Amino acid sequence: MHTSPADRHDTASDTAADSAAPTWTIGDITVHRIDEATLPASTGPWLLPGATPDLVLEQPWLRPDFADPDGILRIHSHTFAFETGGLKVLVDTGIGNHKTRTNPAWNDLDTDYLTRLTAAGFPPASVDLVVLTHLHTDHVGWNTRTDGNGDWIPTFPNARYLTSRTEREFWAAQDMDEPRRQMFRDSVHPVEDAELLDLVDVPTDGAAIAPGLRLLPTPGHTPGHTAVQLTGRGGAALITGDCIHHPVQLAHPAISSCVDIDPAQSEASRRRLLGSIAGTETLVLGTHFPAPTAGRVVADGAAYRLLPAPPSGPARPSRAS
Repeated sequence: MHTSPADRHDTASDTAADSAAPTWTIGDITVHRIDEATLPASTGPWLLPGATPDLVLEQPWLRPDFADPDGILRIHSHTFAFETGGLKVLVDTGIGNHKTRTNPAWNDLDTDYLTRLTAAGFPPASVDLVVLTHLHTDHVGWNTRTDGNGDWIPTFPNARYLTSRTEREFWAAQDMDEPRRQMFRDSVHPVEDAELLDLVDVPTDGAAIAPGLRLLPTPGHTPGHTAVQLTGRGGAALITGDCIHHPVQLAHPAISSCVDIDPAQSEASRRRLLGSIAGTETLVLGTHFPAPTAGRVVADGAAYRLLPAPPSGPARPSRAS
C-alpha cells in the first residue's frame, strides 16, 4: 500500500499500548505481531475497490473478523518480529511517527509502536535484521526516528536493513512525485547514508537471507515485492507483505489493489503463492489482515478461503539483549 486520495479526513487509531503482543508458534520460533494502528473504515473500499460490499457479503467466512456486518473490509497496520538462527528479525516497519504524509490517516502519527516492540522483547538496539518486503510508505516508516533536532536517524542502529535489489533499483529510476520523494528522504536515505541497507538478488525460487528465512519473489504490487517465508523445526509460515492485502483476495484472487503497479502481475503472483500453500500446514500471516491476522489456506471451489488461526499467546518476551 502507498497512499490514498488527499481529500480523506479520517485517521488511523493507535492500539492500546498495554496490550500484550499476540504470538504464534512456528515450530521452535515464536512470531510476535507488533500493532501500530487500525486504519479507518474508508481504507478498505479505497484500497480494494473491486471488493464491493455485495461481493464481500457473499463470503460468510469473512465476517465478523475481516469485514463488518455491512461488508466493509477491516484493514490493520502491524509488523512481525521473531528470532531465528540467533538473530532478532523485524519484517516491515509500518508507518512511523511524526512524519509528514499527504494521506491524513498516516500523517504525523504518534503511536506507542516502539513501546510495544520493546515490551515484546525487541528493543530497537537489539534488532539484528530488518526485512522490507517493499519500499512503500506504510512499510518503511519506522526505519527511522527523529533525533529531536530535526534529523532522521536509523531506529535500529545495530541492524542490517534488507530489501530486494529489483525494488530499490526500480524506485531509483523513477521520476517520483514529491510525497514519495519525501518518504525516501525521511525513511530510506538515512538508512542508506548510514550504510545499513543491503540489496538482495531474489531469483524465481527465492533467496535465503538467514537461517530459516527466505524471500520469495511476488512482483506486481511493486516490481521487487517479496513475501517472507519462515521455517522453524516442524513448522512453516508466510508473511504476505502486500501481495495479499486482505483475505477477500483468497476468495477473489483477481481483485488487485488500486496501488498495484502491475495488477495482472500482482494477480499472477497471488495465485501462484496461494496455489503453493493451499492444503498445507503453512501459516499465513497477513501484513494488513485484521485480527486474528493468521490462518491456513484451503481450496474453496475455484478459489480459496482462510481457516483462521488465533494467536497462541502472548508469549514470554524474547530476550532483550
